[in-house]
Amino acid sequence: MHPHVEKILLNEQQIQERVKQLGQQITADYQGESILMVGILKGAMIFLADLVRNIEIPTFFDFMAVSSYGAGTVSSGVVRILKDLDKSVEGKHVIIVEDIVDTGLTLQYLLENMKSRGPASLKVCTLLDKPDRRKVDIPIDYNGFRIPDEFVVGYGLDFNERYRNLPYIAVLKPEIYKG
Repeated sequence: MHPHVEKILLNEQQIQERVKQLGQQITADYQGESILMVGILKGAMIFLADLVRNIEIPTFFDFMAVSSYGAGTVSSGVVRILKDLDKSVEGKHVIIVEDIVDTGLTLQYLLENMKSRGPASLKVCTLLDKPDRRKVDIPIDYNGFRIPDEFVVGYGLDFNERYRNLPYIAVLKPEIYKG
């Protein structure tokens, strides 16, 4: 365990089993279709990579980078698109892939933005859901895990660009992010 970690919330095996289940569910829901997975950088990159390997229908993916945190630990609610999609989503079945949904403000913005582009359908898949922090009601179609309101890192999630490479989801020691 990393010395900055207070505790492991979800281990590697739990994550991989749930990602496989999500891939099977998406495969079943979209039989006979192709899908476009939109990974939200940087946090969802690892989750998206594992998820698409568990989907057995034609799957394409693209990325968006958005910012609502800066170097802080709480969403500012102001969303900026730092990198937009390379391809059009018009007429496509789109699944936005997030690492974590907490306040829902960033995702609300993304959903409104994506709907305006004319997809055939639009759904949300998140690895982690932190409902205790929700400020807006957001539909989550594919949810990996509900977690308590703790500051988590690992498996793509970071604090100041660190800890993304941890193979598990862990609670960071408060002195690290409050210090």
